[in-house]
Amino acid sequence: MSIRHLAFLTPGNYAEADPFAGIEAALKLFEFGEKRGFNGAWVRQRHLERGVSSAATFLAAATQRTRRIELGAAVIQMGYENPFRLAEDLATVDVLSRGRLQVGLSAGAPLHGALLGNRFYDAAPNTIDFTHKRVGRLKANLEDTLLGDDQTFVESAGGRVRPRVQPHAPGLIDRLWYGGGSLRSVEWAGRNGFNLLLGNVLSGETTDDFLQAQLGLIERYRASEADARKGRVALGRVIVPLDGADAATRKRYREFAAGRVERTLAPQGERRTLFATDLVGTSDEILERLRHDPVLPHVSELRVELPYNFSSEDYEQILTGLSGRIAPELGWRAL
Repeated sequence: MSIRHLAFLTPGNYAEADPFAGIEAALKLFEFGEKRGFNGAWVRQRHLERGVSSAATFLAAATQRTRRIELGAAVIQMGYENPFRLAEDLATVDVLSRGRLQVGLSAGAPLHGALLGNRFYDAAPNTIDFTHKRVGRLKANLEDTLLGDDQTFVESAGGRVRPRVQPHAPGLIDRLWYGGGSLRSVEWAGRNGFNLLLGNVLSGETTDDFLQAQLGLIERYRASEADARKGRVALGRVIVPLDGADAATRKRYREFAAGRVERTLAPQGERRTLFATDLVGTSDEILERLRHDPVLPHVSELRVELPYNFSSEDYEQILTGLSGRIAPELGWRAL
């Protein structure tokens, strides 16, 4: 087992009356993570919630606050996006970051589409393609491809040019990730050249055991890869070390974990959703559980998913514990 790449995912929460403070705190956490030697910092994209609704905008700001750390979005739900316009935004952010952008994506109809109605839809929802093809269209837009034929030009005050998505961001298509939680989705990701994001939620299609189901996803992904380039696989886990926390904070952390245990005991709902168990404890306790995690030996990238609604101080204490003791014991070295 050797973790070579350590990243974290923050929810980017904020108070209703003061979104600036929460977004600024998330940007400062990216700066903090870079100083602690983390390889990557990711933000969740969420809609109609008190969180980051535009990962591209947030990460554009992060490019100006960091210099080395990879900047990721997990995940952008393509059902809400126009594949052409999003490609322009992401390419711009990647240029600003000098090639550090990591883009997590997912397919499917927008969760809040019915609520948004004609505030969002320009056509009947049953006529819109929300399948994996929509994700593929984004990738196609990011490729270095001229549009039209040899006689197709765009005329403007800036000059006469052959059209393509601008700016072009070389290498960004190799830094596209798919959030896979089912055998079908990871097979599509492998077959179409996407890296794979694994999290704390998946479909229990062949087993009730979360870890065995996740192993099956990795096996299916690797078997489905169509080209010689092996995609990156990043494993997400909620990890909350108690070391460095005061007694009241330790108690709050344990209560957080206890409130989420029931959902891990059996498959949930018709889709048989399985949830991973949170890792909350001392560094020694967490290391013992990670060393017995059957999935970890199959990945070299660990992404720590920070809990919702914790304070900035909590997040910094968690990241300090991870980078100071836990990750180095698993083979990671700070940059």
